[in-house]
Amino acid sequence: MPAAATKAELIAICEKEYAKLTEMIAAVPPDRALQPDGDGVSIKDVIAHRAHWVDLFLGWYSDGQAGEEVHFPAKGYRWSDLKVYNAELRVRQAGMRWDAAQVALFGAHERLMWFLAKMSQDALYGGPMAGARNDWPTGRWAEAAGPSHYRSASKYLRARLRGFSV
Repeated sequence: MPAAATKAELIAICEKEYAKLTEMIAAVPPDRALQPDGDGVSIKDVIAHRAHWVDLFLGWYSDGQAGEEVHFPAKGYRWSDLKVYNAELRVRQAGMRWDAAQVALFGAHERLMWFLAKMSQDALYGGPMAGARNDWPTGRWAEAAGPSHYRSASKYLRARLRGFSV
């Protein structure tokens, strides 16, 4: 799927992928949301992770706009440390309840949509995101943190839900 190139396309894909994901979330039996898969990851973990990454993006943007160093993916980590970061995130979110993970995703999505609504086309796609150290515009970073993550979470949920019905 090609990346969005306009604010309108980005908002549409955010809403489309979020709607698909929330429809799948509604089909998750609550008693199954916390059951780990073969890798020790639960549906709750995946949903809480997606909410966290939207907020990481919003922090990256804010830091870049303030002229501060932007830490990708987070302070003290490099992209090559992503598996370690995500594993540590699961540990930090281990006590989160299923309903709290859903609320976190809803809140993160609302913050992302509010952010996109206030941004201009030029602010989203007129040049690289400040502090990003690559050529991606802000809109592309937003798409990676929001709808791309929603899409991968939907894929994960689809597979897990199939496993539940057996």
